Amino acid sequence: MNIKNLTNPLSLNNPVIVQILGICSSLAVTVKMKPALVMGLSVMVVTAFSNLVMSSLRKGIPSRIRIIVQLVVIAALVILVDQFLKAYVYDVSKQLSVYVGLIITNCIIMGRVEAYALGNKPWDSFLDGIGNGLGYAAILLIIAFFRELFGSGQIFGMQVIPESWYIANGGFYSNIGLMLFPPMALIIVGCIIWIHRSLNKDLQEK
Repeated sequence: MNIKNLTNPLSLNNPVIVQILGICSSLAVTVKMKPALVMGLSVMVVTAFSNLVMSSLRKGIPSRIRIIVQLVVIAALVILVDQFLKAYVYDVSKQLSVYVGLIITNCIIMGRVEAYALGNKPWDSFLDGIGNGLGYAAILLIIAFFRELFGSGQIFGMQVIPESWYIANGGFYSNIGLMLFPPMALIIVGCIIWIHRSLNKDLQEK
């Protein structure tokens, strides 16, 4: 059971390409891989610990204030993550801008708390949070890989495509500017969903 909590969100129950959650941030923070990685890890930390806290408190929270308590817990964790990023990776924090704060409203986090943490033990809920965070981060990194590589010729800010290949230097290649715009991220997500469902027949609509 614990292993499935970690592995299912990576593929068969991925929050982005199967549950179609967290699409907005996949458009906004995937121009480069470094911000995508930091965003993915941030969501993983918040999802895992919000699941852990809410699962631990689930029997003592009146149902009428359940959502309020969830928001308070998630907001507190997001503030801690935001302050950590500003202290240790300030440049990436500036690139992510308001999107770190918007983790509070990320439907993946609220969804896992409601669908899993409130009905399961703390450790299982914690693993479920890590699994869903990793699944989310994996999709962000795949999208960012193609956008940064073909949009700027780099990976993690390091030049991958040789300068001699560029037309300006007598070569044959030019960066694809369209990759730097949000619609391209949506197209890449669509391609990932198509490939994923082609390989997993059980996910195809009858």
